[in-house]
Amino acid sequence: MINDLWYKNAIIYCLSVGTFMDANGDGIGDFSGLERRLDYIQSLGATAVWLMPFQPSPKKDGGYDIADYYGVDPDYGSLGDFVAFTHAAKQRGLRVLIDLVVNHTSDQHPWFQSARSSPDSPHRDWYVWSKERPANADEGMVFPGVQDTTWTYDSKAKAWYFHRFFNFQPDLNTANPEVLAEILKIMGFWIELGVSGFRMDAVPFVIAEKGSDVGGKPREQFEMLRDLREFLQWRQGDSIILAEANILPEQDLDYFGDDADRMHMMFNFQVNQATFYALAAHDARPLVKAIERTKPRPMSCQWGIFLRNHDELDLGRLTQKQRQAVFSEFGPEKEMQLYGRGIRRRFAPMLAGDPRRIRLAYSLMFTLPGTPVLRYGDEIGMGDDLSLKERDCARTPMQWTSERQGGFSKADKTVLPLIDHGPYGYAHVNVADQRHEQGSLLNWMQGMIRQRKEAPEIGWGDVVALDAGRPSVLALRYEWRGNAVLCVHNLAPEPTEVALDTGLPEPQGDLLVDLLTGAHSAVGKDGTHCLYLEGYGYHWFRIGGLDALLKRRPA
Repeated sequence: MINDLWYKNAIIYCLSVGTFMDANGDGIGDFSGLERRLDYIQSLGATAVWLMPFQPSPKKDGGYDIADYYGVDPDYGSLGDFVAFTHAAKQRGLRVLIDLVVNHTSDQHPWFQSARSSPDSPHRDWYVWSKERPANADEGMVFPGVQDTTWTYDSKAKAWYFHRFFNFQPDLNTANPEVLAEILKIMGFWIELGVSGFRMDAVPFVIAEKGSDVGGKPREQFEMLRDLREFLQWRQGDSIILAEANILPEQDLDYFGDDADRMHMMFNFQVNQATFYALAAHDARPLVKAIERTKPRPMSCQWGIFLRNHDELDLGRLTQKQRQAVFSEFGPEKEMQLYGRGIRRRFAPMLAGDPRRIRLAYSLMFTLPGTPVLRYGDEIGMGDDLSLKERDCARTPMQWTSERQGGFSKADKTVLPLIDHGPYGYAHVNVADQRHEQGSLLNWMQGMIRQRKEAPEIGWGDVVALDAGRPSVLALRYEWRGNAVLCVHNLAPEPTEVALDTGLPEPQGDLLVDLLTGAHSAVGKDGTHCLYLEGYGYHWFRIGGLDALLKRRPA
């Protein structure tokens, strides 16, 4: 049944096990600590938890350099601890998603060590080799300024190996049927341990053809996505893949599949980048274009909507002028920028801690077409530590209390240092204090998440942008099963008044009821609603008023 598509109206909460909660006092978060905090995640309103990599790893790239796909890094606990965690999550109605990182392995993985040992190794063709240094070895780096090449010579193998990312992350030859079979086995293993799906890392690179003779426009093996999808549906019908694929809208259906037979979900990078430009320039028009360009998709497929994730804010799809506007507003200093294309800050400090703008932005995120994905700590407005290298600055441990080490750990030294000074230090920004403060960001976020879950039209419905007559005002109308919701946001600091036509026939569009305040708006004689918006103001309306709300069919 279509209502079984749980991810269409979900709230996904992303975290790193190592920086969430330390139970054994060694300074590193673990599954036992995470299990203790599941009630907090549930109370926030999340319906799914997405875990960043936790498998055994040298951790040269935040755990994305995996050395064993079938285990738990001892720093975080054991497989038994993981199963106890998934069981506890299931008891609370929380689904678990984990990262699927199969574009590359760590160079310490037994497969790579076997592959480099001999040309006759059974794992030799599991990686991508060249006898000579390819002519394009200085092209296609993912981390420009930090990464120098995509091919590195291995003296033991006496050959060059391909690595789209760092040289300690050799790429798997995903075109090899044995590698694909192993990927399916990895997925099946974790499904059996209680996982409901995967956030698949770097999908365009996973499915791209690889080799020394590959150049020019990427050639993707889209059939591989269908193989992954079919396997999941056979093993567990309601499990999903959420794809990380920063692609152009023209390729969206290649990843979703015309018949919805490839990826269930994708992160909407187009809308994400346009959102930040809209916030910086107080101009909703490019955001409307991004929404319209990414609108076509099969009904059972879904976008993942986010503000900040665990990487830098990638602005590569904006024009140079737009990108500079975002840099100037949210990351003007060089130390705030990364790889020449993004901003490495946490969300709250990007907006200078302004509660009006922060709440506007999250109200906007919750009302964009798709499923909201919230990163740990953003619900309390955590900050960043720009003294840490690259992406680590925005990956500091969770701030639970004002006690020593923010209540994260009893250890003197933690996996990454907590923010212990300044306006974002744990003495000022933490869960415990905000729980007891009625007007805190945390309590506001809980209320907004509850309201978002009660408006399934946003997750399921057809979206139309209405003309508000002001470039700074975004008005989105959602319709689903005969019901409609209207979400209006003023991106500018100045208050404004707009005359808005809901575009729906009488009498449905005659009355608006604000879902956040309970206020009513009756249609005027000219057929429009006169709405007053404060600077950075927002409203969620149910069109048709209380009668429509009471008659709304359950999702």
